[in-house]
Amino acid sequence: MPFARLAAATTPTAHIGLGLAAVGRPGYITLGRDTDLPPSRSVEALRERTLELLDAAYASGVRYIDVARSYGRSEEFLADWLNARPDIGDVVIGSKWGYTYTAAWRTDAEGPHEVKDHSPAAYARQRAETAELLGDRLDLYQVHSVTPESPALTDKELHARLAELAAEGVTVGLSVSGPEQAAAIRAALAVTVDGEPLFRTVQATYNILETSAGPALAEAHDAGLTVLVKEGLANGRLADPYAPTALREVAEETGLGCDAVALAVLLAEPWAGVVLSGAATSVQLVSNLHAAAVDLDAGQVERLVGLVQDPAAYWEGRSRLPWN
Repeated sequence: MPFARLAAATTPTAHIGLGLAAVGRPGYITLGRDTDLPPSRSVEALRERTLELLDAAYASGVRYIDVARSYGRSEEFLADWLNARPDIGDVVIGSKWGYTYTAAWRTDAEGPHEVKDHSPAAYARQRAETAELLGDRLDLYQVHSVTPESPALTDKELHARLAELAAEGVTVGLSVSGPEQAAAIRAALAVTVDGEPLFRTVQATYNILETSAGPALAEAHDAGLTVLVKEGLANGRLADPYAPTALREVAEETGLGCDAVALAVLLAEPWAGVVLSGAATSVQLVSNLHAAAVDLDAGQVERLVGLVQDPAAYWEGRSRLPWN
């Protein structure tokens, strides 16, 4: 698997990845974007910001980059960066299919900003689009935002096509979302093609507010899957200036940011292979990367564990975050 390259990496930040959801399109649901992004959210302005972040991440030892078909022009921006730096061959690239970006580069788009479709036809279309941009640089292709009722868990035709992709050397995985993440993960572990497990990675929301997927992620890790953690800062709710009091207090004790402390808790999970940063600025990225240096004692961890929310309440709150 391509992730063996990450396992062999020795830099402290090699297991922190950079996700481009927040900079690949003008609108997203992360808090504070009014100050995080340049005044102009034109394609060129966000392209420039993305390239700046990728340079900073690589220079700091980050070796996993996460994009998706629905993250606006994230694949395109990443392809521009890769094409301009042909000597860089040690990054691991993951993308996702299953959502189509529909906001037409607007933050105030009428209707949804992305539309889900896990059909074989959607896979064929988006696979071709990803191949045109990323070519043989793609290491991982994930079904985007699988829930227990998704046809991606039962569609044999789709499974066969994904198995063909795996046979070509691209790792096949899935991301999960919503209050039933654990059920989706366990269903995915049971999917096989010709007696072999289909999914080799799982990407899930996990943070100190939402820990319900933890046991299922441990099971996935034990089954040999690489676990990627997304939304570790809860769409900005665990970063300054929005972080809860207990997190602020622990961060002050460590001398580092709330974001670094929150991500450090995730890095300490024995099943966590890659923890994603969703930084929109280089300053945020550097602060996020300090997570590798955070050393929490048992008492501090216990105080942070006390912040956990009921999954239904967490996801309901997330659903109310504005696209901005």
